[in-house]
Amino acid sequence: MTMPAESAATVRGRRYPADPEWFCDFRTFPVQGLGPEVGVHRRDPSSVLTVDGRYHVWYTRSTGETDGFGTGDPMAKVFPWDWSEIWHATSDDGATWVEQGRALGRGEPGSYDDRSVFTPEVLEHQGWFYLVYQVIRSPYALRSFESIAMAKAPSPDGPWVRSPRPILRPQADGEWAGEEDNRLSVVSQGSFDSHKVHDPILVPFQGRFFLYYKGEQMGEGFSAGGRTTRWGLVIADDIEGPYHRCPANPVTNSGHETCVWRYGDGIAAMLTTDGPERNTIQFAPDGINFEIMAHIANPPVAAGPLRLPDHAVAPLDGVRWGLCHDVTASWHYIQGFAADERQKMFYTRGLSPETAESTAVDVLPAPHEK
Repeated sequence: MTMPAESAATVRGRRYPADPEWFCDFRTFPVQGLGPEVGVHRRDPSSVLTVDGRYHVWYTRSTGETDGFGTGDPMAKVFPWDWSEIWHATSDDGATWVEQGRALGRGEPGSYDDRSVFTPEVLEHQGWFYLVYQVIRSPYALRSFESIAMAKAPSPDGPWVRSPRPILRPQADGEWAGEEDNRLSVVSQGSFDSHKVHDPILVPFQGRFFLYYKGEQMGEGFSAGGRTTRWGLVIADDIEGPYHRCPANPVTNSGHETCVWRYGDGIAAMLTTDGPERNTIQFAPDGINFEIMAHIANPPVAAGPLRLPDHAVAPLDGVRWGLCHDVTASWHYIQGFAADERQKMFYTRGLSPETAESTAVDVLPAPHEK
């Protein structure tokens, strides 16, 4: 056997960026007002917005035990986010939050969002606030299709007026096999977003509006990277639509909840949880063709970072701090997160991390840590 001059791993490693500028660790911390509470699920925080010196966040909120599928009762709560509403909270310091109550409830019986409204994201644009969110219509079955809708308000406190119909629906171009309520049993899968469109986030970009979302496929597969969820992109000239799918979709091969921010002339993204490129930070100068910039460990789950009023100055400014959720407990709750660059700074400044004091490295704190 002829021995190669270099291993495949060595050759492959040269394709990855060597600059650590995009790398960071993350830490999480408890916040007051949105933490664990028996009987209540709080999850899926939006980006944190700053309005008149106060922080605002919107999130999924539901109450009561989850029964799951197969009960025979169409009113049974099948997921923690079933029968949910979108709530609003505010904070003066990022650490103590006060619930302001329901921002948007479920629609009237028979409407497109009569079962659940959840996974919100909010963008301020020209004096209006635009809420994009996930919806489902009753009954909630495994094969139910899920869409994305929009509401707008003149203030973060509302009142929110919802769109008459979803702004994005799944393509529904696969074919189910048989009548059993089994989302994995199909004759054909269809497009990557044939079953559900999830986790919207809206970004003004190049004079248009880019809405990123997670797509789920009818008969969803499972690969060496885990679940085969990917992100899609729809684009509109007007913030209220119509939105048209990007021909290059899907724009990622991995990722669960969407997390994107403006950096330079492009779009940065943090992909987590699912797929071969999960737990990476990526960048696309055109907002479409993403490339890996860093591999990260322990990213926040369902991150809602502080939304900057303009482009990020440094790559990681878009995920410097924010809120995320913890769904490992019986009752889901929201916590804080912050990027931690101490390890990187030890090395880039030539300080041995085994002996250097942590105070020798300046780390931009979350607001409540100042």
